[in-house]
Amino acid sequence: MATGTNQHSARGIPSVSAILHDSAVRAVAGGIAEAYLVAVIRTVIDAERDAVRTGGVAPDRARIVGNVCRAVSSLAQPRLAPVINATGVILHTNLGRAPVSRAAAGAMQAVAASYVPLEMERESAARGGRMAELEALFRALTGCEAALVVNNNAAATMLVLAAALTPDRTEVVVSRAEAVEIGGSFRIPDILRQSGATLVDVGTTNRTYLSDYERAITPQTAAILKVHTSNFRVQGFVHATEAGELVPLADARGIPVIDDLGSGALVDTTGFGLAAEPMLSGSIAAGAHLVCASGDKLLGGPQAGILLGRRAWVAKCAAHPFARAVRADKTTLAGLSETLRHYLRGEHLTAIPVWRMIATDAESLRARCEGLRARLRDAGVPVDVRPSVSTIGGGSVPGAELPSHALTLDAEAARTCGMSLDVVARSLRLGGPPVIPRVEHDTLWLDLRTVFPEDDDALFQALSGAMAD
Repeated sequence: MATGTNQHSARGIPSVSAILHDSAVRAVAGGIAEAYLVAVIRTVIDAERDAVRTGGVAPDRARIVGNVCRAVSSLAQPRLAPVINATGVILHTNLGRAPVSRAAAGAMQAVAASYVPLEMERESAARGGRMAELEALFRALTGCEAALVVNNNAAATMLVLAAALTPDRTEVVVSRAEAVEIGGSFRIPDILRQSGATLVDVGTTNRTYLSDYERAITPQTAAILKVHTSNFRVQGFVHATEAGELVPLADARGIPVIDDLGSGALVDTTGFGLAAEPMLSGSIAAGAHLVCASGDKLLGGPQAGILLGRRAWVAKCAAHPFARAVRADKTTLAGLSETLRHYLRGEHLTAIPVWRMIATDAESLRARCEGLRARLRDAGVPVDVRPSVSTIGGGSVPGAELPSHALTLDAEAARTCGMSLDVVARSLRLGGPPVIPRVEHDTLWLDLRTVFPEDDDALFQALSGAMAD
């Protein structure tokens, strides 16, 4: 009997067996074992039964089949398929930040599919060696005494804070200007609390002096934390105390200066017309006890948290129980090692995608755009070429812009083809290969700074195909 205003019965819902043998479901199953298909179908049918009983809708086989097909497809097809980034944002967090070099990707694939001497010295067969290779590479590139790699920079920051604390020393001194949110709602005060530390903020939003730190240090002080404001800049009447100025003060009190640099730059960004981004080697040279950074930003490697500095302090971090919970796996270590070797060989501007994109001149991008425009117009796609502005993104070099060029399709041109920009953008995102454009000011932009030249043919196919849909 129907309840309330619901006049429909769940009796019209097809059986699990009927849906299992539906041709559309079998077509998307992709070899998934029947037992798992049945589980998916039952979940969808249960949801349909609830909708019929409580929502007043009629049973609908087509709706059930469609929902099952979508659920099965999401299991059968990888979600993390490669896309072409045509947004002009080099370190696009939503697109996985830094793509690694071919050598780094090859190294990661090789170790993932094999046994490797991760924690064994081959000569002696003794346990050890997990950080030996990376430590040697970082020592050569930055001058650090020791290195430790964990799974991301937030973990590195948590680890160094936890390792610095003692039962009698729990206060961490931070400039008020540096108690920032570092993305994804992760805030420095929250990270301090989670590590067990007590935040002692000093100075003001725009100016913090050495004397502010001196007055704040007490017998309960465990560390001084410096945090690079990597996703915004404060300009004008400002003053910040650099890590190097704080080192003598910290040494005298037996506490570390922790310098969280964020972007992990090993290259001077000013050589590319960008604002200066603090370099790992600069912080080490300034005497910072511990330096933290990300592996997948300006360093251009896989996601990792890089921890460099003085041997005694790095060893203390490595010995902390939290270190095992956040340590990096073998694929990360292999990819990061190959990335660092590009710098050692002086080939980072051509081998590491992030630096390859940054170093590309705007005129070569314009020439590529012109060539693609001619091909696309011959195919009936009414695109234009316009100057564009690329950004670094990913919490690195905030506000920095690089002149670029883009293929553009405005709303009026799309309408002449019987399409809207939203439809074209969606077709690009769902096409093969997927292309991620940006849409702004009634125009679709495909910025070639973030498109590899070897992907130009794929971009042509994707755009001509989207306009033909």
